[in-house]
Amino acid sequence: MKIVQTNKAYYPKIGGIETAVTTLSEGLANKYGAEVEVLVCNHKVNSKKIEKTINGVKVTYLPTYGFVLSLPISPSYPKNLLETSGDILNIHEPFPLADLTLEIFPKLRKNFSKIITSWQCDITRQKWTFPIYGKFIHRFLRKVDKIIVNNPKIIDNSYFLKHYKYKCEVVPIGINLDWAKSNSDSHNLQKYRIGVDNKLKILFVGRLVTYKGIEYLIESMKFVKDGFLYIIGSGPLENSLKKLIIDLNLESKIKMIPEVDDITLQAYYKACDIFVLPSVNEAEAYGIVQIEAMACGKPLICTELGTGTSYVNQNNITGLVVSPMDTKALSEAINRIIDNKELRLKWGTNGRARAFEEFTSDKMLQRTFELYQNLLKD
Repeated sequence: MKIVQTNKAYYPKIGGIETAVTTLSEGLANKYGAEVEVLVCNHKVNSKKIEKTINGVKVTYLPTYGFVLSLPISPSYPKNLLETSGDILNIHEPFPLADLTLEIFPKLRKNFSKIITSWQCDITRQKWTFPIYGKFIHRFLRKVDKIIVNNPKIIDNSYFLKHYKYKCEVVPIGINLDWAKSNSDSHNLQKYRIGVDNKLKILFVGRLVTYKGIEYLIESMKFVKDGFLYIIGSGPLENSLKKLIIDLNLESKIKMIPEVDDITLQAYYKACDIFVLPSVNEAEAYGIVQIEAMACGKPLICTELGTGTSYVNQNNITGLVVSPMDTKALSEAINRIIDNKELRLKWGTNGRARAFEEFTSDKMLQRTFELYQNLLKD
């Protein structure tokens, strides 16, 4: 089976979609023996076409001359996509360059037995383009043979997918969780403990950007008595968040830590008591960090966005789901889990079981490969 995966970017760019595409491509090549090619734009400005073989996958990075509304400016993309062929073309959305290429050059359809889109989320920041661009998305979705979604909630809550339910199939994003099977290495956290020995440790991990809603989590700590918050990540809001912590006089209850390596991050997951993802809009399409915390047996708190966040974290089963941008609801949820050790342990145990049953890379690969096979049989 020959498979072409295409997305805006690929490893070494770090992000939820990029990680999923990398895991999928390498797994299909190395575990299922598929011939896998990946066509992407360079995630940085670069005028050269770069071809590499990474862990058994042929990856082509096309020249990128800049970015408009997060979309790479890569004029050679349509030509290069038209030169690909195989059994399966899997387009990861949102990626306007790919769906517009299929619309403008319908002969691409003849290059593949089946065309699939993995619909990660709707466009969020550029919704104002829907009156014009939306009609092309509808045409694109009518042409593809199958729509893979990472959770069932997105089908009804998407601006587009609710019209194509008959084409949708749920394949949850899965990640490698082998590191979480052992509870060792939590001692790595000791050097970061500053007067918090008697407080439960609350953890946030992610980019310091607007849609993560970190300011609401910081403000909620005013009303949390026996907890200490670690914020791990880097991003454009770093200085403003540090200022907010100082202005609220919360330096004794919150510590900000720049992005860390995988081993250190895994130690934080294992040593924390509660994990919180306070995102405020549907740009938070899934929240892979929740899976990592669940695999370590930690109860979760997330917000209801109509996306994968509250699919991964099941309310009153693996943790709590609260309204976005609600400081009071966040603090009440944190305090409830802090005050109830039995609940903490129960939800943590449930979450760990769910992570290993539903969200491993092996499970995602198996489901995806079987979907490909069934489509090709048709």
